[in-house]
Amino acid sequence: MTIRVLLVDDQPLLRTGFRLILEAEPDVTVVGEAGDGKAAQDQSRALMPDVVLMDIRMPGVDGIEATRRIVREAVGGAHVPKVLVLTTFDLDEYIVEALRAGASGFLLKDVPPDELVQAIRVVAAGDAIVAPSVTRRLLDRFGARLPSAHQQSTPARLDRLTEREMEVLRLIARGMSNAEIAAELVVSETTVKTHVGNVLTKLGLRDRVQAVVLAYETGLITPGAIP
Repeated sequence: MTIRVLLVDDQPLLRTGFRLILEAEPDVTVVGEAGDGKAAQDQSRALMPDVVLMDIRMPGVDGIEATRRIVREAVGGAHVPKVLVLTTFDLDEYIVEALRAGASGFLLKDVPPDELVQAIRVVAAGDAIVAPSVTRRLLDRFGARLPSAHQQSTPARLDRLTEREMEVLRLIARGMSNAEIAAELVVSETTVKTHVGNVLTKLGLRDRVQAVVLAYETGLITPGAIP
């Protein structure tokens, strides 16, 4: 299967760089480019890409609103493009907004080429990905509202999870992949996928990225939980 990618960035040189990286891969093809969020929405509708590689800060309609529109249009449709957002260190305040808008992943713009390609494959397969450094910043973002050591009661919304599912949710929130979780818990990756599916279903979440945000918002992850 060839993964169809739409590049969205207001800087032509960056789009060219991403195109060169992606088109060197046998299973990835760039089907289009857009320089702003409105064009991204139009191109996504016309080209039906599997993955939209989305910048955040752009003129006119920004990447967050474009992500929201693309995901909203796709809900209930046969084709649902996955949005993989790229950011830089000075855009911390946009991380949670983009994930809530429906992004399936979040990477930094200085990500090595091989990691970028792998991330595109991951989200195209229906999974989600959050760079460890971004996961760290999510923890910083919610640090002020996290519970203290003597406030460790489980939020009511999480009561429906089994002990094992809670453990899996904590590991997801640490930015671990299914393979890493399997190694940590000494179980098969298939078992982990089942647990992840149960967590998402019970909590009414679209994907593991939303699970990461929920874990921080509810205080399930505490300062120091991520190395």
